[in-house]
Amino acid sequence: MNSFTDGRHIWQHGDQRVHLLKEKAIWLEEEKAILVADTHFGKAGHFRKSGIPIPETVHVNDYLKIHQLILKLGARKVYFLGDLFHSDHNDTWTELLEFLDNNQEVSFYLIMGNHDVMPAKIYASSRLEIIPESYLMGSLILSHEPLKKVAEGKLNICGHLHPGLFIKGKSKQFLKLPCYYLSKQHLIMPAFGSFTGLMKMSAAAAKAVMVTTPESVIPIKLKNKVC
Repeated sequence: MNSFTDGRHIWQHGDQRVHLLKEKAIWLEEEKAILVADTHFGKAGHFRKSGIPIPETVHVNDYLKIHQLILKLGARKVYFLGDLFHSDHNDTWTELLEFLDNNQEVSFYLIMGNHDVMPAKIYASSRLEIIPESYLMGSLILSHEPLKKVAEGKLNICGHLHPGLFIKGKSKQFLKLPCYYLSKQHLIMPAFGSFTGLMKMSAAAAKAVMVTTPESVIPIKLKNKVC
């Protein structure tokens, strides 16, 4: 059911073959769709307004990573699972529009998140197709926040929490890694944006945890479980 290919972790859920990518994105090969969550574009600019000198290149690299995935995988769709833009309108919105326009062969969808608070007319001025809450795709339900109720046999793929696994080492050292977190009928994606934090998740409550590194997605052995 699970296998490794080019650093990715793959499994079948219902009618969908789900690829967990080391780039902190999901590839759905039947749909030719890439899923990314919590890009938080514009967050660097938000901090600079407060006098904190964060370089805008953190977002440029994220745009480049999505573009490379589109080319590598032959994607026809990209779904942003909420928190596409960090807050109110600023100059980095123009960069997003340029990115969308430079990928004319791809359809872009935004499932609205709690940080997606700009006026509707601004979103309407872009190539984004807006999905207010959740989206059903075969056996998968895409949303920003984990849904409270998920129908039997369905898997809710979502973001919002920025899941991370904190691994303790010897001499009081520890490592923080973003992860894909499977709990009950929810698969919570790691935050795609480079300029985001991590929320410590409970390994004991998980069905499976897969951490991401620059080289691969690595399943973590949990107590009495093998991811």
